[in-house]
Amino acid sequence: MIRYAHHFGDEEIDTTSIERGFDAIKEEMNSGDVGYYTLPVDSQTVVENAKALMDEIDKKYNTIAIIGIGGSSLGIKAIERLLRPKTPNAKKILYFENSDPISVNQEISRLDKRHTLFIVISKSGGTVETLSIFKRILATFDLKVERSDQIMVISDEGSILSQFADLNYLRRFIIPSNVGGRFSVLSAVGMVPLTLAGFDTVELLKGAQGFLERFLARHEDHLLKKAVFYISHRDRLPINVLFAYSDTFEEFGKWMVQIWGESLGKRNIRGERVGLTPISLIGSVDQHSFLQLIVEGPLNKTVTFMRISESEGTIMIPDISLPFLEKSNFVNGHSFNELINAQCMATMKSVIESNVSVDEIEWLSIDEYSVGEMILYYELLTSTAGALLEINTYDQPGVEIGKKILQEYFS
Repeated sequence: MIRYAHHFGDEEIDTTSIERGFDAIKEEMNSGDVGYYTLPVDSQTVVENAKALMDEIDKKYNTIAIIGIGGSSLGIKAIERLLRPKTPNAKKILYFENSDPISVNQEISRLDKRHTLFIVISKSGGTVETLSIFKRILATFDLKVERSDQIMVISDEGSILSQFADLNYLRRFIIPSNVGGRFSVLSAVGMVPLTLAGFDTVELLKGAQGFLERFLARHEDHLLKKAVFYISHRDRLPINVLFAYSDTFEEFGKWMVQIWGESLGKRNIRGERVGLTPISLIGSVDQHSFLQLIVEGPLNKTVTFMRISESEGTIMIPDISLPFLEKSNFVNGHSFNELINAQCMATMKSVIESNVSVDEIEWLSIDEYSVGEMILYYELLTSTAGALLEINTYDQPGVEIGKKILQEYFS
């Protein structure tokens, strides 16, 4: 279960814009042009198909190597990081994302060829980083491709990667054509590797579907209010900070930065440059780096504080008094969970007192249902904000320009 609250005045939120945002989401859903809305239901079949392979996979492989970048990896990493403490026996997952030769070499050195399942993920099928790393792995381990049960492909139907898989009789799963890469984690992109690794993806999808149904029944209007507040104040508050108080949120923050930044930084229907800038912070670490800028720097930011009420494996701070170090004795005998939550609340209060606009997201605990809910929450928040900005939330023309220049460079 997750609780939501905001600390900006309702008088600043235009009710007409709330209805406009909600109507835009319903129109997108009904059009069928944007497919992530149906993934919590549609992907149940994907999970069943992945589970049918588990006996075979479990006998041969204890590690899954994800070869993909951006929307093909960030969501998987976010979910794995959040659920790993609850599912310690899940298979190890390695990620091959960046074309940095140092990272590629390091990850390859960690691989056990015999016990690793390789999953190549690319929506377009032509992602240069992904295909280059895939070639490097094939050459390094002298992997045989044809009819290999050690290589799996996830891509659009008809993509060049899918054609390669079919040519070589490889197992492959389809990404729906109307689901964009950064909105695809609840499709085969995330559900296949996470299911094969041993995570409870059924419950994850239930959490996403549950939030979607409550949103459509108007029981989650706080999301609409937040989107309207962000867009109506975008000129004064163009920066949105996620300040999450647990290291387990680090990868989720990276996923949020992608879906928020890549979706909303566009030219609107009038050709104007619009967008909001996402920043992901981890508490309490970034209290010692970025907090000063929030509290006394320019008032151009909103801050979302995220915390966990009850963490797994809570440990205590010993009741020990050390010479010259008595200053910290006031937390003796308390749990680290109490400490980090108190730090979150104290920081949030200081930020509110500095006239910064704040909202909060409180996880009662981290479980599969809640993780699915939070994925859908941020996807819906992004879509609502995009509709209010009057942009195409789901393309990325700025990214495509760089890809063309890269190809010209090597040509």
